[in-house]
Amino acid sequence: MSNPESSEHGAIFDVAAVEAEMRQEDAYQRDGHTARTLVRAEDLRLVLIVMKAGARIAEHQASDTAVIQALSGHVQLRLTSTIADLPSGRLIVLERGLRHDVEALAESSFLLTLGWHARPRGPS
Repeated sequence: MSNPESSEHGAIFDVAAVEAEMRQEDAYQRDGHTARTLVRAEDLRLVLIVMKAGARIAEHQASDTAVIQALSGHVQLRLTSTIADLPSGRLIVLERGLRHDVEALAESSFLLTLGWHARPRGPS
């Protein structure tokens, strides 16, 4: 597995190739989904997630604003008071702290973009 890229000089990804590689990983075969952080910057996280049809990511919440953009397939998010359908090409913006789960209705991939506040560092 590769380390997240720095965006200092621009970062270019062949998303289809990364996705194909991820579908060969043990976690994908065992759990039905896997994730890879593509970019880890001081103020941003970009994560590619691939899921088998029928796979589910249990309810959770992000501590920062999040954007989920469906790249392929069809995922569905269960939110507190509604269900959000995300077929390929659709995206949703989630406010921080919003509880949700994710289910793949078909073999799917999506990008998760997280705004990221600089975390205070301990004493040096």
